[in-house]
Amino acid sequence: MALSILTEKLKPSPIVEIFDKAIALRSEGADLVDFSAGEPDFATPAHICEAGIAAIRNGVTRYTPTDGTKAIKQAVIKKFRRDNGLNFKPSQIIVSSGAKPLLASAIQAVLNPGDEVILPTPLWASHFGMVESVGAKPVLVSTVESQFKLSAESLRQAIGIRTRLLILCSPSNPTGAVYSATELDALARVVREYPNILVISDDLYEHIVFDEIDFATLAAVAPDLSDRILTVNGVSKCYAMTGWRIGFSGGPDWWSDGIRALFSQTNGGPSSVSQAAAVAALTGPQDFLREWREIYQARRNFALSGLSAIDGLRTLCPDGAFYLFPHCGELIGRKTPRGRIIESSSDLATYFLDQGVVVVPGSGFESEPFFRLSVATSRDEIDEGLKRMKNAVDALS
Repeated sequence: MALSILTEKLKPSPIVEIFDKAIALRSEGADLVDFSAGEPDFATPAHICEAGIAAIRNGVTRYTPTDGTKAIKQAVIKKFRRDNGLNFKPSQIIVSSGAKPLLASAIQAVLNPGDEVILPTPLWASHFGMVESVGAKPVLVSTVESQFKLSAESLRQAIGIRTRLLILCSPSNPTGAVYSATELDALARVVREYPNILVISDDLYEHIVFDEIDFATLAAVAPDLSDRILTVNGVSKCYAMTGWRIGFSGGPDWWSDGIRALFSQTNGGPSSVSQAAAVAALTGPQDFLREWREIYQARRNFALSGLSAIDGLRTLCPDGAFYLFPHCGELIGRKTPRGRIIESSSDLATYFLDQGVVVVPGSGFESEPFFRLSVATSRDEIDEGLKRMKNAVDALS
């Protein structure tokens, strides 16, 4: 018995592998500080939960249209207009059971085997996997030397005759880098020169930006390219609704129709209850987003201070999301107390795990020598985790 060739090529998500190791250790009673979490530690706001409960009580528990109810499409349209200055028709909106399957279907809808996709690294591992799953070729472009952001010149150099798609993620998972409107405009100028190139803008962390930075998205910066841009977002990261599983996109009719066609064969409609809750999230009070953002920023600052005290780590200050991405190159080649040589970020992550700290190695984001650390946890946990990391690094020889 054999899997398909494309499936056999896929590598398991390194984030999932770390999760599995952590779960196994916890089941054995290990005391772990978990910096691997890619979800907010806040509770879903009460008014959102109440909307979901009301939907259940009112019998809103049946199938919905495959691409979302009329109510949630209208809520998404209002959100795009309010937050991004984008105007969409209902036919251009797709709602799905989470942004991840929506991204996968969006990629599947436009790529053929052998097409090339430009992916700035460090990258979210699933962007890479989604591209490979359809037989397309990821073209990796390092941004390590440019503040973790793709430059117009690097984009131009990466474009080839088979380039079909560019995927941008801002604020970035894993680096927290945020593209300014000026930086996006520079990228748009390059994209204009190549009429066959499409762009997916992954905006999941939109409301988690720091230091009063203004969030910008490519479709708003370059409206003349709107027929080639799919803007993807969701309620998981910003509204603390990871388990509700609602993602959405706005884009040209032809692309949305393709996703809709795929959904008709591969996906049922999103949860009716979750859609009702998401309507409340997108149209209800938004003031708590600023409060949460300030908490994340304070945690970021606290973690940056703690990391600066650990010999051998260098960390660029992120402008958004809830991740830090320390450079650990100075620790490569050093030896643990048990005599093991740290040869990669994976080795370092394993060593930290042995010391009770969970981080995600940079290899999973196609970037060595780095690792990802999430501050979507309490300040006390951050403090304890950084102390353990410092003790672990101090013990290296």
